[in-house]
Amino acid sequence: MPKHGKKYRNAVGERDTAARVGVEEGVKVTVEGAFAKFDETVDVAINLGVDPKYSDQMIRGAVSLPNGLGKDIRVAVFCKGEKENEAKEAGADFFGSDELVEKIQGGWLGFDKAVATPDMMAVVGKIGRVLGPRGLMPNAKTGTVTMDVAKAVTELKAGKVEFKVDKAGVLHAPIGKISFGAEKLLENLRALLDIVVRMKPSSAKGTYMKALAVSSTMGPSVKIDPLTVRKFLDV
Repeated sequence: MPKHGKKYRNAVGERDTAARVGVEEGVKVTVEGAFAKFDETVDVAINLGVDPKYSDQMIRGAVSLPNGLGKDIRVAVFCKGEKENEAKEAGADFFGSDELVEKIQGGWLGFDKAVATPDMMAVVGKIGRVLGPRGLMPNAKTGTVTMDVAKAVTELKAGKVEFKVDKAGVLHAPIGKISFGAEKLLENLRALLDIVVRMKPSSAKGTYMKALAVSSTMGPSVKIDPLTVRKFLDV
């Protein structure tokens, strides 16, 4: 059993960490239990009843959080010609084609998200082994492989979050900062849960949302009762 510091233990208090609470209470407890001196990120983990080895059960997508993420997102765009001007005007931090790929091949990774026009994917594929494991590879399913560069950049800058279940069927995603307060965090969580629920594959058998937990960077994980999600979403 891992040893936790005094501040962590104080954050837990007398709460039964195995108990499941409602969505609203779970976020409220997470906010109240944050103790770090920096503005912690709040994350959600959702265990879904899917088997990602089957392509029709791979839950992958993106959602624009109504209150953003509370951080400056650095966006790189793989494009050329007039699309470079479009990327620049939309607020992209970096843009280019072969020279940008070469820079990354040299070890540079000074960005958080990447966008690419379809005609650039053959070139971007050269650095797939670098971008892929870091979650930086542009993908049409998340709207980051597109000719509408301006829209993609604007959405990412505003706090568009990409998500994908791992091999165990668990989806991890940030929903904002502790400083947002419970109300704004709940608005962001509602947007995420709404799209995840709507993405339930028809081939998925049994319980779809099996477990749910919210936590801050340094704080304890708060287990949420999945049965409270439908009421929270009012569906």
